[in-house]
Amino acid sequence: MSLRIGGAALRVQCRQRHLLPQPFFRRAYATEPEDPASKPLPRPVKRQPRPLPRFEDVIHPKPPPLPDMTRGPKQKAPPPPPPKTYAEHLRETFRLRVVLQAAVLAIAVVGVTNWVDGKFFGGSLGTQAVKPGYGSHRDILVAIEKLRQAFPEEGRVVTDAAVVAQYGSSDNTYLPSSPHSVVVRPRSTEDVVTIVNIARGYRIPLTPYSGATSLEGHFAGYPTGSICIDMSEMNKIIRINVDDGDLVCQPGVQWEVINETLKEKGIPLFFPLDPGPGATIGGMIGTGCSGTNAVRYGTAKGEWFLNITVVLPSGEVIKTRQRARKSSAGWDTTKLFIGAEGTLGVVTEATLRLAPRLPTKVAMAQFPNVGKAVSAVQEILQSPYGPLMQCLELVDDHMMAAINSAGLVDKPYPVSDTLFVKVQGDAGAIELASRTLKAIVKKHGSTQFEFAKTDDEADTLWQNRKYALMSTIGAHPGHRCWTTDVCVPVSQLPRLVHETKVDLDREGLTSTIVGHVGDGNFHALLLFKNDEELRKVEDAVHRLVHRAIRMDGTCTGEHGVGVGKKEYLTEELGAGTVELMRTVKRAIDPLNIMNPGKLYPDEDKEDAKH
Repeated sequence: MSLRIGGAALRVQCRQRHLLPQPFFRRAYATEPEDPASKPLPRPVKRQPRPLPRFEDVIHPKPPPLPDMTRGPKQKAPPPPPPKTYAEHLRETFRLRVVLQAAVLAIAVVGVTNWVDGKFFGGSLGTQAVKPGYGSHRDILVAIEKLRQAFPEEGRVVTDAAVVAQYGSSDNTYLPSSPHSVVVRPRSTEDVVTIVNIARGYRIPLTPYSGATSLEGHFAGYPTGSICIDMSEMNKIIRINVDDGDLVCQPGVQWEVINETLKEKGIPLFFPLDPGPGATIGGMIGTGCSGTNAVRYGTAKGEWFLNITVVLPSGEVIKTRQRARKSSAGWDTTKLFIGAEGTLGVVTEATLRLAPRLPTKVAMAQFPNVGKAVSAVQEILQSPYGPLMQCLELVDDHMMAAINSAGLVDKPYPVSDTLFVKVQGDAGAIELASRTLKAIVKKHGSTQFEFAKTDDEADTLWQNRKYALMSTIGAHPGHRCWTTDVCVPVSQLPRLVHETKVDLDREGLTSTIVGHVGDGNFHALLLFKNDEELRKVEDAVHRLVHRAIRMDGTCTGEHGVGVGKKEYLTEELGAGTVELMRTVKRAIDPLNIMNPGKLYPDEDKEDAKH
């Protein structure tokens, strides 16, 4: 209570002493009320003169604004929530603690589970780093059980280590390889769909396996575990369309079986692609093969596969086109899978174009060097009878010596660079072509020229050329053999062969050379006895490939890229082309389960992104 006397302020505070004392925080922070007389008087507010109304507003006054009907009556703001009690704070703290402890426990369970998988179930995989994104070893075990349920018949799903090991490596190659986890043997397209769906569900790599004649590690397993699809039981000729000159078959049938079947049935047709003995249609599609007939009939990337049926990584089944001999309807998707080496899908059926079976005549001409043999071939192909040349094969002097010493021939052949020629046509055309052929080889320095006198002699002569690898190994007991191939323009072939032989002689290495000289493709079979010589062979192959690419050639003419040649792909094709291939691969196989580690360079770096 305050009293003002004579302009002086007198304040009297009254407090009831009998009341309880105020709380501490009130006593500590309470302030005395201010004396109004101590405050300065407020300054007078200077008012602005009110503006006169405008003439327009007087004549045309604005109507009052309409009320906003969209809004309801103005409501009061809700009262603030009451402060939380101490018990509520305890409950919230307890709930937060439970959530954090559950998260820590879940992380611990996942870590222990992964450790147990690698320690007790991983076997040899327990110490290996698993590729990011691929299934664990436990996933592989579950997938194998799913495969057993889908294919309960005996022998359809194989996990025996000794058997499975045979599917991941080959005596024909010395490239690094890994065993598969399981081998599955489908019998139909539907079986392959089942296998692909199981593999995709657990993200396990898949590798198609056909004739096992590949030389660049195409069917090797994947280090983290993989499923090998053995196509050997899909080996049937489904239909022969004699009037249309084509044939429908499964991928496990061998090209020799196709031609033998046509011959036995009296059908005057044959399939002209003839790679190594035992090669199957699926592998021939995968590598984009050719063979000794390439000079006349070309390669697998020509028109010899009218269409193919493929199981994509998604499990979808597609047929690339109809059976017509030609079509301009969109992309030629058949060729997309030819040479893809099983990295885009699994081929389960193919329609093959056949060619007329014509009489042939085999000749052999010896030359003092490869250069003269190649110059003779160039003139032969440019002559009017060039289209009648079915085969033009070069065998160097070392190879001829191996054929003689391997004991596979009835009589010894001259040891010199030799040209094997197969002329195809009717009797009259062969006679005219033979005269031209004899004149040309003589003109280019042939030291000896002769035709096979009988069909049996011609077959024996040609078989010696086809079994060059066996002859090379048989003539050098105790040696192993590394086989590689390159291809250059025909005019560059003599220089390439000469420089390669000089390089091998300088390193003290023995090699035989055979080639499809008509298209500039040649094979080098390099021999070695121990690991030291193996390292020399690897270096020699490396130099050979770079030499061929510098001559505007390719790292592989028909063997394919696989594991052994993928490091050269960017040098040969360019980074842009390789990236385009990767783009197609990622679009079709985003999980990268189709034969990973093959064809595409630096794929291990790509795997890390998945």
